[in-house]
Amino acid sequence: MATLICGSLAFDTIMNFEGRFAEQILPDQLHILNVSFLVPALRRDFGGVAGNIAYGMRLLGSDPLPMATVGSDGAGYVERLRGLGIDTGFVRTVDDSYTAQAMIMTDRDNNQITAFHPGAMMQAHITRVEARAGIRLGIVAPDGRDAMIEHAAQFAAAGIPFVFDPGQGLPMFDGPALQRFIDQAAWVAVNDYEARMLCERTGWSLAEISRKVRGVVVTLAGEGCEVWVGGERTAVPGVAAGAVLDPTGCGDAFRAALLHGLERGWDLVRCCVLGNRIGALKIASRGPQNYRLDEETLRLAAQA
Repeated sequence: MATLICGSLAFDTIMNFEGRFAEQILPDQLHILNVSFLVPALRRDFGGVAGNIAYGMRLLGSDPLPMATVGSDGAGYVERLRGLGIDTGFVRTVDDSYTAQAMIMTDRDNNQITAFHPGAMMQAHITRVEARAGIRLGIVAPDGRDAMIEHAAQFAAAGIPFVFDPGQGLPMFDGPALQRFIDQAAWVAVNDYEARMLCERTGWSLAEISRKVRGVVVTLAGEGCEVWVGGERTAVPGVAAGAVLDPTGCGDAFRAALLHGLERGWDLVRCCVLGNRIGALKIASRGPQNYRLDEETLRLAAQA
C-alpha cells in the first residue's frame, strides 16, 4: 500500500544565530522593526514537507508517493528522491518558476524565523488526486492554497482517507474552510500552537473535532503529544533526544511515522510512540533529511 503525500518540495537555507531573538527585538519598538542577525553557520538542504515526509517513510520501509511541483532548478532534487528509491511519478516540473525556497534562521533556544518563497508550489493544484490501485492513504500537508483545497476534495471524492495537516498553511484559511477540511479528513495532525488557532477559527474544541474524524494528534515538541479519539484525550510521553541540534523537519519526521503506522492499521497511540522516537532522532541531526534510524526504531517500525 502506498501513501500519496500532497505538499511542498523546497530548498531550505538554514542559518544559525548564536544569540537569542528575544534579546535583539525590543517589544515596544515592533512598529519600526529593523534588525540584523549575524549567522556564522549556513547550509542548504533538501526540504519541503512532501520531501521530508517521503524521506522518513522510506527509511521506515514504506512506499511514499510525493505529489508536488518543482521549478526549473529542481532536477537535482528529483534525482535525489529517485536515488532514495522514492517514486517521483507525481512530481511535476514548472519551467517558468523556481522551486520553493525556505530561509530558516534558528536561535540558541531553537526559536525560528522563516521566510518562504512558494515558487512552483503555487501550481501544485494542476496535478489531481484520483483513485488508483495501491493508493489507500493520503495527507494534505502545507502547499499552495488552491492545491490544499482541491486535493482534500479529490481525496474525499476518491474515497481515500487522508490526514489533514495544515501546518504553516493554516492562517490562509478561515473557519468555514477549516471546517470543510475537517469534514473531509479522516485524521487531523497539528502542533500545539496550530491546535489553538484551529479551535479558535472553527469554534470547535479538540474533543469536538475528534468526534468528527477518526482521531486528532497534537504534537508538543519534547513533551510528546496528545491523541484525541472520540472526545477522549491520551498523553503520549516524549523521548529524550541524544542531542538538540536542529528542530527543522521534526514535525515532518513525526508525520512520516504517523503515516507509516496508519498504513499498517496501527492505532494512533502506537503511531505516536514511533513518531516521538523519530522526532528525537531527527532533532539530533542537522537538516530535515540527514538523520538515520537506530536498530530499535527499525524493529518497532517493522512490527505488524
